[in-house]
Amino acid sequence: MDLKSNEPFWLLKNGLLASYPSLKSNEKCDVLIVGGGITGSLIAHQMIEDGYNTILIDKRELCNGSTSATTSMLQYEIDVPLYELIEKIGKKGAVLSYKACSDAIDTLEKLSKMVKSNAGFKKKKSLYFASKKKDAEWLKKEYQARKENGFEVQWLEEEQILKKFEFENTYGGILSRQGASIDAFQFAHELFMYNIKKGLKIFDKTEMVAVEEHKGFNLVTVDSGYQIKAKKIIYCIGYESKNLLKENFVNLKSTYAVVSEIDKDKFKNISSTLVWNTDDPYLYMRTTDDGRMLIGGGDEDFYDAGKRDALLNKKEKEILKNLKKIKPDYHFYPDFVWAGTFGETKDGLPYIGEHKKMRNSYFVLGFGGNGITFSVTGMEMTSLFMKNKKHPLSRYFKFGR
Repeated sequence: MDLKSNEPFWLLKNGLLASYPSLKSNEKCDVLIVGGGITGSLIAHQMIEDGYNTILIDKRELCNGSTSATTSMLQYEIDVPLYELIEKIGKKGAVLSYKACSDAIDTLEKLSKMVKSNAGFKKKKSLYFASKKKDAEWLKKEYQARKENGFEVQWLEEEQILKKFEFENTYGGILSRQGASIDAFQFAHELFMYNIKKGLKIFDKTEMVAVEEHKGFNLVTVDSGYQIKAKKIIYCIGYESKNLLKENFVNLKSTYAVVSEIDKDKFKNISSTLVWNTDDPYLYMRTTDDGRMLIGGGDEDFYDAGKRDALLNKKEKEILKNLKKIKPDYHFYPDFVWAGTFGETKDGLPYIGEHKKMRNSYFVLGFGGNGITFSVTGMEMTSLFMKNKKHPLSRYFKFGR
């Protein structure tokens, strides 16, 4: 009998952390945030801090979308290597994007301390290793690009990786000083609870069904028939934005993750390190704060949730087979396995800013492996947008770029 859960680990680990009402009256506000995941929680925090009357709605229970399925690896590394991103968008934008993700990790640390978080934020290093001999050449090029642009990195040879992490069959790698991990599901709930005390209004199981655009405000109708009059709407709806905008600006991917039984002794050599490799799709792993190993990968194009979830057993075997390549003698005991959906852009960058088809609105859509850190950058950006100011990254994160 297979007793592994096909529900996300974070959802089962934390249970029901809070309960919120659905909308049962007409409301008005300065800012309406649509989407109650980690991105929505961060943007709501910024809007409350900036003094705006803010309402947040979500069609599900809070954090039950992509936030419950995230691996919560906090990295400054973007899915597109820095040297490639420089070629795509220029040195200024590429380095700014990487530095923004690095700064975001420090911001998350400060936020977690401010709300007295119990979500297990932990600063970690990050190991990015070559899984094939031919990958070592471009990975060394990536190492040089990061080093030249001020990132704290070290090149490790195959023997050093074996000695330090006990990983076999690697061909060298980049060890970065900056990285972290967190339970994003719990942290988002903590941010919500913190800001409710400061005036944030939250309505879950409340789906936006129509938007009427007026001069200076939008009138949003929800599924219960009630309406919200909002001066600005900020959409924090991740990959579901594709349904709203009906444009091909992001490719949807299915990703898979497996969490082991608790065994702190076996995982102690990577307890302070995030690990990922150069495979396509890449394998990635981290430990949890209760002593488990979390491994993810097996990404492929998303078609629908049914087909995605039907591949769970196959993808679990695939992920563990890839683990065996670097840990041949290690036996992994799975406890949880699940699938999630995320968006992938051609340049690895998010979409943050206005869209020409949506008046009085902004989008904060952090895609790829940096969704959380991009969302932190979105806090600063939307704060400026609300004051009619520009941000240096706006041109690189805009729609139609």
